[in-house]
Amino acid sequence: MTKEYGVGVIGCGNISEAYFRLIPMFKNLKVVACADLHMAAAEAKAEQFGILAQDVDALLANPDVDVVVNLTIPEAHYPVSKKALEAGKHVYSEKPFVLTIEQGEDLRRIANEKGLRVGSAPDTYLGGSHQYARNLIDSGKLGKIMSGTCHVLGPGMEMWHPNPDFFFQPGGGPILDMGPYYVNNLVNLIGPVKRVVALANKAKEERTITNGPRNGEKVPVIVATNIHAVLEFTSGAQVALMASWDVWAHRHQNMELYGTDGAIFVPDPNFFGGKVEVAGTDREPQEVEVWDHPMTAKNYDFSWGTQANYRGVGLSDMMASLETGGDYRCSLDRSLHTIDVLTSILKSAEEGKAVDIRTTCTQPAAFGIDEARALLR
Repeated sequence: MTKEYGVGVIGCGNISEAYFRLIPMFKNLKVVACADLHMAAAEAKAEQFGILAQDVDALLANPDVDVVVNLTIPEAHYPVSKKALEAGKHVYSEKPFVLTIEQGEDLRRIANEKGLRVGSAPDTYLGGSHQYARNLIDSGKLGKIMSGTCHVLGPGMEMWHPNPDFFFQPGGGPILDMGPYYVNNLVNLIGPVKRVVALANKAKEERTITNGPRNGEKVPVIVATNIHAVLEFTSGAQVALMASWDVWAHRHQNMELYGTDGAIFVPDPNFFGGKVEVAGTDREPQEVEVWDHPMTAKNYDFSWGTQANYRGVGLSDMMASLETGGDYRCSLDRSLHTIDVLTSILKSAEEGKAVDIRTTCTQPAAFGIDEARALLR
């Protein structure tokens, strides 16, 4: 019989809705409590989802909570996760789970001392479309992947997020906010990164909120919002990454990878599903039928349409690893490697030179149909 682990959510803001709604899909997880600096926010979610609202200290002392899901703002991720580990709880954090390598290593030290797991979003690369892309690359059909391009481009967050301040503060910006989706998926598809070089700037010194109760308020822009980088992988591949919140329109694909025998067009790594296209030596991209993976089905309504959304699968996989004693895909090693890559991109842009990546990791194990089904109720 599968063991069920009690989940405590800290941070009841915008992203928490998806976790509260989707975690119950996984048979080894049960949300039992939530907390927030603003008690009213925790009480609202507790009433909505039939769980207990507590302050942070009470949640960390709750014996029914085995693992903390940390959904606080980026600058708070490290201290909140550290406090949870010190309280004897496993931790799964939203991205970026730390802002420096040193913070990540400190969490590793505490986790190792206490025999605890630390994991981090994003887990979108475990979606069926991305795993199908992984399957095609692993098959050798495209030859060896030697280059590629990635684009995550838009005008910013202030048009839709009611409190977008943190997006433009240290720990935010398109590289640390959106970059994890892209780098995680690249590591999934072609392995770890060896070196980066980048340039960066910003188009505005402040942004105007245009929605919600703070409509019209100005938000200062402290971080770069337009970054061009090239990532050199241990495998020899070189991939260009452009991340910007200064773009109103474009015609770039989210992710393209070019092999010696073909090319693959990968859907938006921010989502679990999407269209996969492949071209061979005929140079004609064709959509391919994605396999019947359980994390491809469209199951979640966004304002712009229904999408596949399985946030929490990385957490479920992490907790399942406690039973086997094996690796888990959204591991501290891989999450810290992603942070190393992203912060090195910003460092390269600031210093005007290439930066070697200090960490490394293995590719996560492919996440096949049977493995995915085994986690779902």
